[in-house]
Amino acid sequence: MSWSFSLGRIAGTEVRIHFTFLLLVAWYGIAAGLRGGQSAAWEAVLFILAVFACVLAHEYGHVLTARRYGIETRDITLLPIGGIANIQRMPDHPGQELVIAIAGPLVNVVIAFVLIAVFGATLTPDRMVDIETGRVDFITRLASVNIALVVFNLLPAFPMDGGRVLRALLAMRKGRARATQIAATIGQVVAFGLGFLGLFGSPLLIFIAIFIFIAAAGERSLVEMNEATRDVPMLDATITTLQKLDTQATVAEAVRLLLATTQTEFPVVDGAGRLRGVLTRDGIIRALSATGPQTPVMDVMERDVPTVTQRSPLSDAVGKLQSGKLRVVGVTDDAGRIVGILTMENLAEYMLVQRATQVHARDQASRAA
Repeated sequence: MSWSFSLGRIAGTEVRIHFTFLLLVAWYGIAAGLRGGQSAAWEAVLFILAVFACVLAHEYGHVLTARRYGIETRDITLLPIGGIANIQRMPDHPGQELVIAIAGPLVNVVIAFVLIAVFGATLTPDRMVDIETGRVDFITRLASVNIALVVFNLLPAFPMDGGRVLRALLAMRKGRARATQIAATIGQVVAFGLGFLGLFGSPLLIFIAIFIFIAAAGERSLVEMNEATRDVPMLDATITTLQKLDTQATVAEAVRLLLATTQTEFPVVDGAGRLRGVLTRDGIIRALSATGPQTPVMDVMERDVPTVTQRSPLSDAVGKLQSGKLRVVGVTDDAGRIVGILTMENLAEYMLVQRATQVHARDQASRAA
């Protein structure tokens, strides 16, 4: 995610912090300092850091559970609205998705239990009222936040945890595509409600509502794309007429092709026609400004480009496009030679053509009836 920086890797997953998170910490500290002085400012900063440590533990609940099913997580990013675990994919089996989704809130349940049973946090009705006024100890406030995280995350607002639990349960009876449509619609309704509540004094709720609304629509589109391409031959959407660069080419040659064609990703192939990497338009521009037009393409190309064979279903490439950092997949023949590439842009064009074709077919059928 842009505008974020890495804190390093914990348990095999990179942890990143968005710069707006630092603004949130500073805002809490300054606001508390203006009310109660320096000691109050430090306590506020420590509290918000403790809260986000719990959020990070919540995300690792998802990450470590997903790893049990062979699903890795590239990174976790901490934002003012919470944490986002960049899990490569959700499992197709609804039961596994249910376990992964519920694992995060269960971590917060355990944290709250430890804070109450071991550290003496008290959450009686009287104390809950005092939390609103700030007249409670650090541990009790932290326990209450963890309980709030459980309740909030289990709202049926897809793609939050509660929404994923709902989709998993629906998918057991209705299938993944239909379950996603229902869960996403419910999630957007909940998002609208949260946004409405946010108008009465909570801007953060408005941001969360916008995030949920957009994310639900995006997740629905991705699942629909996966379902629509499940049995489609790979070459139906592959770019097979394309310009390639050999391993001895320079950035100057790539610039000539960039300006002469509409292509923005150029496969770099060796003498046997095997894919060695991909030089993107952004890579070309960066190389021109940093090292000049005579830079070898091998020095600036993207390596470790995912590939699929031309005999694979299109859905295999869609999965790699969704989970990879590079939005291009190489398509090879049985001997491993490159025969084309697939990008998000031409995949979207394929989907538009298919939808238009389906609409026309329905119109023709209705007229015939």
